[in-house]
Amino acid sequence: MRTALVYHGEMTAARLLWEDPECEIERPERLTAALERLQQEGLERRCLQLAAREASEAELGLVHSPEYVSLLRGTSALGTEELRALSGQYDAVYFHPSTFHCARLAAGAALQLVDAVLTGAAHNGLALVRPPGHHSQRAAASGFCVFNNVALAAKHAQQRHGLHRILIVDWDVHHGQGTQYIFEDDPSVLYFSWHRYEHGRFWPYLRESDADAIGRGQGRGFTVNLPWNQFDPELVLISAGFDSAIGDPEGQMQATPECFAHLTQLLQGLAGGRVCAVLEGGYHLESLSQSVCMVVKALLGDPAPPLSGPMVPQHSALESIQSARAAQAPHWTSLRQQGSAPILSSSTWSPEERPSPVSPGGPKFEAAEAQTSAVLSSLLDQLHLHPTPPVRTAVALTALDAALVLPPEVLLQEGSAPQEETQAWARLHKALAQDTAFIALGKVLHLLNGILDGQVSSGIATTPAIAVTLEVAILHGLSHRAQRVLCVAVGHLDRPPDLASDGRTLWLNIRGKEAAALSTFHVSVPLPGTTGGFLSCILALVLPLAYGFQPDLVLVVLGPAHGLQDPQAALLAALLRGPAGGRVLVLVEQESPSQLVGVLARVLHGEAPPSLGPFSMASPEDLQALIHLRGQLEAQWKMLQVAAPS
Repeated sequence: MRTALVYHGEMTAARLLWEDPECEIERPERLTAALERLQQEGLERRCLQLAAREASEAELGLVHSPEYVSLLRGTSALGTEELRALSGQYDAVYFHPSTFHCARLAAGAALQLVDAVLTGAAHNGLALVRPPGHHSQRAAASGFCVFNNVALAAKHAQQRHGLHRILIVDWDVHHGQGTQYIFEDDPSVLYFSWHRYEHGRFWPYLRESDADAIGRGQGRGFTVNLPWNQFDPELVLISAGFDSAIGDPEGQMQATPECFAHLTQLLQGLAGGRVCAVLEGGYHLESLSQSVCMVVKALLGDPAPPLSGPMVPQHSALESIQSARAAQAPHWTSLRQQGSAPILSSSTWSPEERPSPVSPGGPKFEAAEAQTSAVLSSLLDQLHLHPTPPVRTAVALTALDAALVLPPEVLLQEGSAPQEETQAWARLHKALAQDTAFIALGKVLHLLNGILDGQVSSGIATTPAIAVTLEVAILHGLSHRAQRVLCVAVGHLDRPPDLASDGRTLWLNIRGKEAAALSTFHVSVPLPGTTGGFLSCILALVLPLAYGFQPDLVLVVLGPAHGLQDPQAALLAALLRGPAGGRVLVLVEQESPSQLVGVLARVLHGEAPPSLGPFSMASPEDLQALIHLRGQLEAQWKMLQVAAPS
């Protein structure tokens, strides 16, 4: 995995020259703190480091008017009072003699990152820039933003590289109205923003920040204010704002840094992993720097730390999701298929009663700072107690296959568990006493011990006795550090009859005879026959259950007649890296093709899964099966409420 990091120290030159409480949080230390943390964590040296270049005025003209570019060029010759007067003509903006240079570097960094990814010099990357860009419009600065860096990157990708479908994901806490305006009539760019809205009471206080703003003309349905795979993007651009992170004075939200690693990992399943993140907001230096590190780790392929806390969606989140779904359904067949759900409460736009910012120095501020410090310190402690394993992925085979091609960094495991340990577990089933099965069991136990002891992050093992080896793997995991084990069994595999029903194991069988929730922790669903059905099954059932269960270990088992194509198996394994902090063991039958083992090794190592191919809609039968299961399970598994209406 080659991850580009684009930066230039001269982007720290612009700073506020007068007192302005609204603008003082946008300061040079935002970049220096993030870069220093990347250096401390050893992440900068793991990246392809690129020095940002200035965007040319012709490149700026892809989005911005010549008059606006000329106006910005002139700021370099203005005095402090003239700069202050000009700044006052815009909303939450300040200019400095270096602003034009810094903003051209920020825009150029985004263009340079796109070039690196689309020419193959890097797989993905981050542009660490300021000033930010997503509020900037064709002829107006806004919200600290001068040039719209991500919009320029999208236009550049279209014109320079001939792309036809670009997804922009904006997770900044503020709505990126500039980006929305620029692409609202362009069906080749899908703009997806989730942000704090508060029914119009949160900056930028715009009616068009609501879920029913869906674009104009040919672009209707391509602005989503809150269905990516149906769009099938060729490039993913992230407006990576971190002002929703805990402690941020602007967002006043509670997102912890590891959330951004999970978001990044999910997006890496799109566009062949061609993901370009560009820094937007984020004003609490410690929270910002940790969040930036989490994104870079995810881009590098490192497993994301598990999410902590209760996995229960808030009522306001469900309201927003359902509002967005209702607004978008006329334009996306996949959403219309899911049916409709009642909007939980009316979304009445009202700019009155806007949330008041927390003033520095007051009791609320001090309490919030104390909470932030405790949460961030706890995260750092967890990362130090459970560092990234020295081996990211290992493969344990009973016999070498000359056709197997593995990434150079993947370990081909040669060791086995001690003979006594293997013999003890082999006594459970006669089939495990046979020579090849016994050898395979020893290798599986050795690999599993490495995962549970923190020496290996994930692995793949082959075995001729997959059902009984799986039972041993579950029992061994539960007796060796794992409190909760998620087993996703694909194919004709039955839940071991002697497995305790104590809530420590969640058994999910894909390719079951029928859709059934035999208990809270035993779920069966038929294998869907289309790409749309498969995606719905994974995104609307498997992942919500996995995140809600919060496992310490995930076992993915491709058993007899599993029916998965290689890209489907790869996507399943890749997405299940998230819930358990990357601790995934995939068991496959000994006769499995080497190509399957190779693609699984690559995605567990952090590479993007291959494309599923042309999108085909889920069948009514598959959708009914999912809806039936959700009706049975939603009361116990609250995360299912997020995925789709029932």
